[in-house]
Amino acid sequence: MPARCARSAWAANEQRDGHAVVNTWWLFWGLVFGSFGMGYFLFGKRQERVVPMLCGLALMAFPYFVSSTLVLVLVGLALIALPWFYRD
Repeated sequence: MPARCARSAWAANEQRDGHAVVNTWWLFWGLVFGSFGMGYFLFGKRQERVVPMLCGLALMAFPYFVSSTLVLVLVGLALIALPWFYRD
């Protein structure tokens, strides 16, 4: 199959969907929350504190399962705030 045909099929599919494949704000917030998650995880591991370590793991993993940007931001902010309110 020539490359020209494959490219035109991709362009037709993109026009039919009518929206971008990746939301840039979702990607940005996923990176921010993943960075916070790495920091929380390392802090919790070094200080032997369970809550920050688990929140860090959750912050790094949950963007893979959430497709809405609003839900991503709300859950991420809640997970960032959780160790401040629940101390072990």
